[in-house]
Amino acid sequence: MAAWGEPGGRDPSGGEGSVVAATIKDVAAAAGVGIATVSRVFSGTGAVGAATRERVLAAARDLDYHPSAVGRSLKTRRTGGVGLAVPDVTDPFCADVVAGVLDCARTLGQHVLLDATLGDPAREAEIADRFAEQRVDGVIAVPSGIGDPWSGFVRTGVPLVYVGRVPSCRDGGGTVPAVLADDAAGIRSAVEYLVGLGHRRVGFLGAPAPGTPPDVREDAFRAALSALGVPVDDDLVARARPTRDSAYAAAAGLLQRRSDLTAVLASGHLPGEAAVLVARELDLRVPADLSIAMVDDIAWAELADPPLTAVNRPARDIGHRACELAARGTVRRGPSGPVLLPTELIVRGSCGPAPSRRDRARH
Repeated sequence: MAAWGEPGGRDPSGGEGSVVAATIKDVAAAAGVGIATVSRVFSGTGAVGAATRERVLAAARDLDYHPSAVGRSLKTRRTGGVGLAVPDVTDPFCADVVAGVLDCARTLGQHVLLDATLGDPAREAEIADRFAEQRVDGVIAVPSGIGDPWSGFVRTGVPLVYVGRVPSCRDGGGTVPAVLADDAAGIRSAVEYLVGLGHRRVGFLGAPAPGTPPDVREDAFRAALSALGVPVDDDLVARARPTRDSAYAAAAGLLQRRSDLTAVLASGHLPGEAAVLVARELDLRVPADLSIAMVDDIAWAELADPPLTAVNRPARDIGHRACELAARGTVRRGPSGPVLLPTELIVRGSCGPAPSRRDRARH
């Protein structure tokens, strides 16, 4: 039994039941090594033999020793942990990214500081400044896509990884690594599937709002149609901001304006939801009158009537991979391009052969 004043023993000055916490000196003495060796084992820096490492870890377990996060932060001038900024924690894609980051951080022994930008570049810049002040070990961000609120943070030298998309503008000091779904391949597979069903008047719902440059998905939509010999009709590209109201207005305008439309590819789950609602309100049968497909295979897609064809983006894997890069400090800046994770087209009942004009007139 440990005596008073010994590691794990009771301390009379602390009152009945108080315990003296083991220190790094106690671990070093128990393992028969120097304090610097114990420090190297727990910091992961410097060379330590396997047998010595195991002896130090065994001594630490026996003494119930835990390194002081406060002391470590004072020495490294870092508070540790990973900063994570997403537009909306309730968004299904963002929620899965968060889950992936948390899974990875847990395995790495890291904590996560989570904040929501609400798609506001000014708020995004404030969060970037706060993470810099908190001296986190790395940051993962789903950027708003407007400007580059993270340009100042890049200059801190702390690893920063974009996920889901990249800002429309890049900091002149170099590119920021990104972990993305292969959206271009996903859009291409959806367009090829719809055209293969005979659709020639395919709408694209949810392109970036007016005044902003086309994104990867719109570019891929146009390129896929052109490659298949289908004319690109600008009037079939409906633009919207990333809100439910804007998506609904865009869907209503498109479907009411173009009664000859036979298929819609929504660029995300919000415009996909809007397409389903507006089609129902206009008494359009899915897929007899209108085929609908969308990007993001979220939970309600499979529960819709009929179930919705969707491009699945591996959000959880994206979050996990980004956390590995940011937390381990293995981020490399350079022209090599983003890490692209594959997408998958999930075919369900919302898409069918293109109806003839006679069929639609009969309905």
